[in-house]
Amino acid sequence: MKFLHPSRRGFMAGSGVLVAGSAFAPAHRLFAQDLSNQELRTVGLSVTVQERILDDFQVASGVGGVSGRADIFPNTQTELLSGSTAYDCWETIGERLPAMTITNTISPIPTADLANWANIRPTFTETDPRMEARAQISGQIWADDAKTQLWMVPTVYNFDSIGYRPDLVDAEQANTWTALFDEEFRGRTGLNVDPLIAFGQAILAMNSLGLLEVPNPGNPNREEIDEAAAFLISKKRDGQFRALWGDFGELVNLLASGEMVLADAWQPAVMAVKAQGIPCSYAVPTEGYRAWSIGISQIASSPNADAVRAYADYWLSGPPAITVSEQGYYSPTTNIQDVMPADRYGFWYEGQPWQGPTDRGIQEGDLRDGGSLQERASHVAYWHQWPDEYDYLIQRWDEFLSV
Repeated sequence: MKFLHPSRRGFMAGSGVLVAGSAFAPAHRLFAQDLSNQELRTVGLSVTVQERILDDFQVASGVGGVSGRADIFPNTQTELLSGSTAYDCWETIGERLPAMTITNTISPIPTADLANWANIRPTFTETDPRMEARAQISGQIWADDAKTQLWMVPTVYNFDSIGYRPDLVDAEQANTWTALFDEEFRGRTGLNVDPLIAFGQAILAMNSLGLLEVPNPGNPNREEIDEAAAFLISKKRDGQFRALWGDFGELVNLLASGEMVLADAWQPAVMAVKAQGIPCSYAVPTEGYRAWSIGISQIASSPNADAVRAYADYWLSGPPAITVSEQGYYSPTTNIQDVMPADRYGFWYEGQPWQGPTDRGIQEGDLRDGGSLQERASHVAYWHQWPDEYDYLIQRWDEFLSV
């Protein structure tokens, strides 16, 4: 039995063609180990907790039972830290791992237990010299210096930006994080309800406006948090934001209706609006993208460790990544290239023109917003991370919400 959060249903209703149109490989038994006495209870965003993926995993693995629940990260973090034993794994985001490791809420997964780990992309194993190790995903997921155990097995990643209506906003205006706070769009912009997202974006904009000089917007100090909080509060009081969104369906509806013309957005939301025949684009911000990765963390109290590791390995096998790739995300393993149709891989990963009939608003000859994976990866402003002043940031965020 699958149990899914209502926002998951809204996601599927708004973008069902993203799954139905995927070249999802037929399920087949991938694991020699007998997992029939195990079950998998997972929780995460609707991005990865998808019914079709869970069904296929159960067939491929032989796990006795599979269930999934979709919810936003702050809610699940609170639930797990309160002692919940309802799940075997959390499909979390790299930035939230410290809250889990310091409390012994999760257990590491050895790479030796992952048959498909060998083809992981260098992004997750090598340190980018442009930034501190802990300020990037390759410095966040490892449980040991030898890189043999993972706090989180990455399953999907992306470089986030601004979704906008090109029929209502010029690309030049939209291609900067300052657009979210531009008075010209007062009452018609949207901000995500996750404070670790909102503060980073505000700081990117303030850097561009000359109000701050923060080299790593993912880890502001107290003074910088105060400046960003004051900026956000003033914008909220002035009526800048049409909505503080946390639900996928809400985001899609507000962009599609034109009530919001600009919003920090998940790329599938842009695709879902385009699928309705409504112009919608993903900006290429001059300041750079916000980078993040979601992955599977094993809950320490889980009695189903073998099922969790099989689920993580299944994600790295290739086929499940087809669905999320066609929503606009990336797979952390090059195995995706072996199972995804060459023309689709060319469009989503290599910056090649779309081939074939119009699909979800993508027409013959169109290019992916932002270009190839390599091009977009070279334009990252910062990776999400757990701020040193997290508690203080949350305190100031609560003040912002109460205005």
